[in-house]
Parts: sequence; C-alpha cells; structure tokens
Amino acid sequence: MKIVFLDEYTLSGADTGRLRALGDYTGYDSTLPDQVIGRCRDAEVVITNKVVIDRKTMQALPRLRLICIAATGMNNVDLDAAAASGIEVRNAKGYSTHAVAETTLGAAIALLRHSVYYDRYVKSGAYSASGRQFHFRYANRQLHGSRWGIVGLGAIGREVARLAGAFGCEVRYASTSGVLRPEPYPAMPLGELLSWADIVSVHCPLNDRTRMLIGPAEFARMRSSAILINVARGGIVDEAALAAALDADRLAGAAFDVFPVEPLPADSPLLHVREPDRLLLSPHNAWAPLEAVEVLIGCIEENIKQFR
Repeated sequence: MKIVFLDEYTLSGADTGRLRALGDYTGYDSTLPDQVIGRCRDAEVVITNKVVIDRKTMQALPRLRLICIAATGMNNVDLDAAAASGIEVRNAKGYSTHAVAETTLGAAIALLRHSVYYDRYVKSGAYSASGRQFHFRYANRQLHGSRWGIVGLGAIGREVARLAGAFGCEVRYASTSGVLRPEPYPAMPLGELLSWADIVSVHCPLNDRTRMLIGPAEFARMRSSAILINVARGGIVDEAALAAALDADRLAGAAFDVFPVEPLPADSPLLHVREPDRLLLSPHNAWAPLEAVEVLIGCIEENIKQFR
C-alpha cells in the first residue's frame, strides 16, 4: 500500500515511524497546490493536514482510496466529491481537546493579568529603574467569580467549561447549530451571552451559520471589560471589527490562535492595534503540544489500519 503524507511539517518534527511501517510511505515537508497530483499519482492513501484535496484532484487520482486528515477539521477536503468517487475520508477526533482547552484557560489568565505587558516591563529594565517594589499600570483581574460564555459546546467547549468551572467561573453557552442537548450549563442566545459574559471563548466549527458570527453589532453588545478568545477557526470573528473594538476601548482584550488567512498577512488589522499588549496572537498551534501530536499520529495510524 502506497501512502503519501503531503505536509509532514505540521507534525512539528514528531517521529512518523509508526506511519512509515504501514506501507510504502513517502512524506513531504510541505506541498504546493500544483504538486499534489504528481506526488499522489500512485497513492492509495493520502495524509493531509491543511493541503487542499478538491474534486479535480480526486478525479486525477484513480488509485486513491483513503484520505486521512491529520486534524479534526475537514474543510480542506471536498467531502461530496470523495463520497461520489468512493474515497473514504477519516479525520482525527479528540486528540487536541485538552491542549486547546488549556490554551484557552491560559490565554484568559494572561489577558486578565496583563502578563505580556508586565513581563516586558520587568525585562525592559523599567522595573529596576523605578525605585518601587510594585507597579500597577493595568489593574489585574482574577478568573474566580468571572462569567464565562462559551460559543459552541462541543468536545473542546465542554472541556473549557469544566476547567472554567473548576476555577470558580459561572459558565453559560450559546449553541451555533441550534441543537440544544441536556447540559450542566444554561444555554443563552448568542446576543444575550455576549452581553452577559466577562470572558467569551469560541469553539464552534466554521460553516455558513458561523462565518462572521461575531462582528461590529456583536462587539457593541459586549462589555468594555470583557475579553474574547478564538481558538476555533479564522473567519468566525470579523478581525477588522475586533481591532476597531480594541482601539476604541470597547473590549478589554483578545487572544487569537486562528485566522482567515494563514499565515497572518502583514497588513492584517490585528498587527496594527494601538495597544498590542492587549492582544495575544499565536500561529495556529494551540493544538500542538508534544503529547497531543503523539495522540494525533496514533489516530492516523489507526485510521489506516482499519482501512486495510
């Protein structure tokens, strides 16, 4: 069985020995769109994290039988075309639940405590030169007692809710699918949740219902002391509206790990906010602690074994 991995770099240098042992394996660090067909021409199994596999590509790969997505999100593969061509598509579920939830809690604490600013204040030498033991430019806030609103209560949202509750937060959520299940947390319409919450974290998929879900009107409903965290998908939040809200002090802070275009373009409004310490940005790596990547490789391995 010939196996091709199109973007191995997304595994952050992890050992792919378990995948190599499954067949005639070829791994590429990264693959450009015009290289996909040539590299996969003889492959029965293609592994991709973010490389797009569309209908035209599938039609040019008659031997392809399985696409393994090295991620949970499946928006880079044309699922209708795969079904029509008899190609199975399997993703990796649950491998990053704890990782992304921990990132979310860490971002909330860092924003509430202004960790970036205070770290820079000490390292710059300003603290040493101040002559004062304490420095309080920004008032710190604690997580305990905060109102935490979750947008999308799937596996990651539910784990964030559990952790936030353990820290003493009051938790509520908004469903983006319209499906309400029995949950230990009260459900609210999105607009009411945004008005209610001190902390809002986004954990829903990107689809027609959620694209630009949070824009100017939604920011106008949020508290000026609130913070927003997006570790779901770029495109759910209007980035220009977010930058404007931060610059106008209509929002206290934000943390984003995902963007509509990745890598983030140099002219993104997020890179030009007036007070950058109030905005935490990371390069879409909330999911990628070493432990989570090992689980991810195991998911891919199991998907291929089941297929065989």
